[in-house]
Amino acid sequence: MATNIRGNTALSDIQLEEILAKTSLERGMFLRLLPLLGPVKKLVLSAIIIEALLVAAIFMRPWLVSHLIDAGFIRTAETISVDYQVVLWTGIAFTLTWAARFLLAGIGQYLSGRAAIHVINQLRIRVFSHVQKLSVGYFDRTKAGRITARADSDVNALESLLIQGPPELLSALLRCLVAGVMLWLISPLLFTSIVAIVPIMIIATVIFKKISQRNWGIVAENRSRFTAHLVETVAGVRIIKQTAYETSNHQRYYTLVDNFNKALVYGNIRASWFAPFTAILTTTAMAVLLVVGGRGVALDQITMGQLAASLFYVFIFLAPLQELSDLFERYANGSACAQRIFLMLDTQPEIIDPEQPHPLPQVEGHVAFNQVKFAYSPQATQWVIDDLNLHLPAGEVLAIVGPTGHGKSTLVQLLTRFYDVSEGSVTVDGIDVRALRQSDLRRHVGVVLQDNVLFSGSILDNLRLAAPEASDDELITAAEALDAHELLVALPEGYHTQVGPLGSLLSHGQRQLVCLVRAYLANPAILVLDEATSAVDVKTERRLQIALRRLCEGRTAIIIAHRLSTIRDADRIAVIREGKVVELGKHDDLIGAQGFYASLYKAYEENSIGVIVDTGKNIPVETESKTRFTSEQAITA
Repeated sequence: MATNIRGNTALSDIQLEEILAKTSLERGMFLRLLPLLGPVKKLVLSAIIIEALLVAAIFMRPWLVSHLIDAGFIRTAETISVDYQVVLWTGIAFTLTWAARFLLAGIGQYLSGRAAIHVINQLRIRVFSHVQKLSVGYFDRTKAGRITARADSDVNALESLLIQGPPELLSALLRCLVAGVMLWLISPLLFTSIVAIVPIMIIATVIFKKISQRNWGIVAENRSRFTAHLVETVAGVRIIKQTAYETSNHQRYYTLVDNFNKALVYGNIRASWFAPFTAILTTTAMAVLLVVGGRGVALDQITMGQLAASLFYVFIFLAPLQELSDLFERYANGSACAQRIFLMLDTQPEIIDPEQPHPLPQVEGHVAFNQVKFAYSPQATQWVIDDLNLHLPAGEVLAIVGPTGHGKSTLVQLLTRFYDVSEGSVTVDGIDVRALRQSDLRRHVGVVLQDNVLFSGSILDNLRLAAPEASDDELITAAEALDAHELLVALPEGYHTQVGPLGSLLSHGQRQLVCLVRAYLANPAILVLDEATSAVDVKTERRLQIALRRLCEGRTAIIIAHRLSTIRDADRIAVIREGKVVELGKHDDLIGAQGFYASLYKAYEENSIGVIVDTGKNIPVETESKTRFTSEQAITA
């Protein structure tokens, strides 16, 4: 498990992700990152070759300086003569090396850019594809912002590490190696006097790497936290404004960003010693070079040109060691982000298809819950569904009522196999849903929730999700069949009206109608309506009821509702309490039994009937102000 570097609270999210992944956060990322370069190995190899040519151009300049001093300025007994031909050709050669540098650098950037786009895009697609494969339980327990951070900022952080890192590392090693060889060729004494600082530099680099990697791990975690909070704020902006929570929410976000900044500053402070330390070593090396080299010139062991070239070689020799600090920092940042990306990629779906799924060509619609027990957490001390038995023959409309939190909606999760039962079985036409391919099962089970999701686009775009090949006329015909056409065509742009993010530009009733038409187009054999008519006005509810009746025709239907007026016409009504079926039967039979359902309905009627005047007659109807009364309120009443 993760090391607690900021306290239990700070690492609770990472610990949860480790539990879901059933593995710990890996520290060594090199072997896992390397395969990502496989598809672009030719581009990376080309960039490395370009970098090698750049190194060659760099080493031409010290040699040209040495040649210019020793061959261009000839020392005689009385004066120094200038060989202008040598000076001219040396100047031309200098110009060519700089031109080659700019040209090769541009080509290298182009190759690295192409490789980066491919690698990052492929990784981003891989993460997105994996996210879609994860089970619903993962999303129930993981903050949306943390998932967003993995697919966005964490993936972006790998670009400089994966693409720019290998060529730059090779360049640094080549420059260091070739500069060392050139110093040795000029004077072994010069080389040995300079190379003595290398062990010190290596030790400092190892220490810096460990500190930097730890720091960037903390920074990446803090970045994930404020990103998660931002996503949650956007998703819940209405609740935040409704509850006047803006100030507190702002303060919480400010605290998260402040923690991120503090971690960033603290990490930089801990690692800030490396650059000055390497500068001190470089200055020391230059001083040693001047002393040892000056002595060599005085003793005619080396020429003045060789001494000048040695100054360049020392810079070239030590500069890569200084650049390693930047490379290691990028590696630390990238590997910290990679740790979190691979932790998510290591998380396997909890719900998986069988190796040999049972075929499901046609579904009649018989549904059975057989001695089902279920709890969302293995550590739970109480079952959400407790030894429940419930059988629906094909074509039956079953209504389910009961208090909130007693397992009604959980039955939907088990039927659609978003979760698997802990004990017992759920079957469709006698086949255990665990023996079916998930896509086959869900193709035959349609679900309409209280808060259904519409995607950005037009109404037709959202309807076409259920029937991709359908024409506009076919989609409109489906809306007409459910008596939704009149309402939808009256919108500003009709069926081409943009619904907005998550359907925010439509009313709740309009969204529900679109979702009902979408379910109708999917033509499922089994239909689940989970609070599909709640939180709408009476007029809209009546329109929804018409649509529901037509939608349920010829299908097995499970209707979960709090507003008891919506379920009186169901074939049977099941009352769920504490995860058990406590009553089951028709509306009139359950009323006559004077049991729990009868008390619910009596309390509901007493609190939801009003009288209004309609065409001169007193007609009892549900008033909009009263219809919010639910079965939970009936229990307390």
